[in-house]
Formats: sequence, structure tokens, C-alpha cells
Amino acid sequence: MSKSKSSPRRNEFVEECPSCKSHTPHEVSIEIKTESRKRENRQFSREPYRVTTCARCGETRSQRMNDA
Repeated sequence: MSKSKSSPRRNEFVEECPSCKSHTPHEVSIEIKTESRKRENRQFSREPYRVTTCARCGETRSQRMNDA
């Protein structure tokens, strides 16, 4: 039994895609990224990012969670 195209999976959300110019399912995940390039400060510069990938066109975008 397969899911219909209109019902998103657990980690998918219907969001607007700037490339497709319509609301499409997006796979959403959270990644921890290190922002500092200095070796001695790297451990203190990790920030969570919300990463979305459009299921239709494949465009990936990331947004810093503290900026959301």
C-alpha cells in the first residue's frame, strides 16, 4: 500500500518553494553546524539549523534556528 502524493511523511511538511513557486512537500531536518573557523572557539560556535529539501525540485535551504 503506498501513500498518496498529497499526504506528507513524518519528516515532510508542505511549504512554499521559491523555485517551484508553489506549496510542495519538503523533507525537514535539524543539523548542528559549526560557525567559527578558529580552532580554539569551534566547540562554542555550534548552532542548530533547520534544513529543508523540496520533494519536487530538490532545492535545499537552511536557516539558522536562532534567526527563525
